[in-house]
Amino acid sequence: MRSEVITVRTGSRPTVQDITAEAERFVAGQGDGLLHVFVPHATAGLAIIETGSGSDDDLLRALDDLLPTDDRWRHRHGSPGHGRDHVLPAFVPPYATLPVLDGRLALGTWQSLTLVDTNGDNPTRQVRLSFLPA
Repeated sequence: MRSEVITVRTGSRPTVQDITAEAERFVAGQGDGLLHVFVPHATAGLAIIETGSGSDDDLLRALDDLLPTDDRWRHRHGSPGHGRDHVLPAFVPPYATLPVLDGRLALGTWQSLTLVDTNGDNPTRQVRLSFLPA
């Protein structure tokens, strides 16, 4: 298995950050296998969605509707409503596994690998990419 950690700057507000290009660079020339992606953070996740057409903003809006940033959360350190950030990985998991064929991600036409980070308290994230050859 080959593994590498990349750093992704997510900023100080909720974001859906496309990391497809970084994942593609990692698997380039590797042949067939699986790419496993893992975010070792308690307040971030990974989603495979269409980006650039508003879907990323729609996802953040849906998460706000489902997990509002109010005072209902028992987990209370950090920014107001930060407890919802700790619930996020139950809905947007911190891992994804993607097929790799001939050194290329086998994503659909409009699919992108994205890092979903609703926690503005941590402006940078680590993402572990691991390639398992066939």
